[in-house]
Amino acid sequence: MKKFLNDPENVVDEMLEGLLLAHSDQLKSVRSDNRALMRADGPVIGKVAIATGGGSGHLPLFLGYVGPGMLDGVAIGNIFASPSARQMLDVTRAIHSDAGVLYIYGNYGGDVMNFDMAAELAEMEDIRVETVVATDDVASMPKGNEAGRRGVAGMFYLYKLAGAKAEQMATLDEVKRVAEKANANVRTMGVALTPCILPAVGHPTFTIGDGEMEIGMGIHGEPGIHRGTIEKAEEVAKTLVSTILQDMPIEAGHDVSVLINGLGATPLEELYVVYRSVHQLLAEQGICIYRPYIGEFATSMEMAGLSVSILKLDDELRSLLDAPFQTPFQMQK
Repeated sequence: MKKFLNDPENVVDEMLEGLLLAHSDQLKSVRSDNRALMRADGPVIGKVAIATGGGSGHLPLFLGYVGPGMLDGVAIGNIFASPSARQMLDVTRAIHSDAGVLYIYGNYGGDVMNFDMAAELAEMEDIRVETVVATDDVASMPKGNEAGRRGVAGMFYLYKLAGAKAEQMATLDEVKRVAEKANANVRTMGVALTPCILPAVGHPTFTIGDGEMEIGMGIHGEPGIHRGTIEKAEEVAKTLVSTILQDMPIEAGHDVSVLINGLGATPLEELYVVYRSVHQLLAEQGICIYRPYIGEFATSMEMAGLSVSILKLDDELRSLLDAPFQTPFQMQK
């Protein structure tokens, strides 16, 4: 294992200390252990507060999306491990003003259990909480079983669109409706080239052959739907896009947003090569890309690979997508 660490057991705590030192103007800690963070100007009176959370190892997911126009707070777990219900409750208390709290998080067993428990505890304190669980990963469940799918890079769009709606001082029901609408209209498909190494483990948790790739692998190394020989970027793009469009048909003349996400060790050059192919494939079908996002949005430590997310737009979603946001990792004016 080659990593820039001190004690592998302390990697999350030291990362959080570094993050707060670097971005103290944008983030503040809610707990002495820093496992709950919120935007520095929060709570925002009169605004629906949006919270998320999940395991570390996926930056900028989850804590990288806290800021104006996005999220209000986040609970942070260990590498690939859920935060506790108590950590999530502490975030909820800190960010709540008087308009309620919306939870948005990925569909993973530990997260669902702990967030549900936190919501129940918050309700006992007269804090209204609603929940939208992201389920954009096409590979994780077949069509017809969308509710069982994992939440991956497409979660960015739920944060972005719900966050924009909340900034308009919309009600909790309206913000939840937008998050649900975003979730219903986004699909993600990924491919991995290498495994990743958990610092406390010290060796890869699974293997992929030197000349192999795995279509549909999850961000924790969950099995995909096909493992085979590495293909050219244009062929990979064709597989990912065609699978998404089979699951979520999009008519010619329709606008979409596209997100090309690197999983941690894929150069931007390669992401743009793939975007070129995705753009061509959609253009051939008369589908217009309104706003592309290319970079790292949901990683898996140093895993090499990428995912493609496609968000089907209408006038409402297009307008919310255009709204500004600012986080320690990204900004859109």
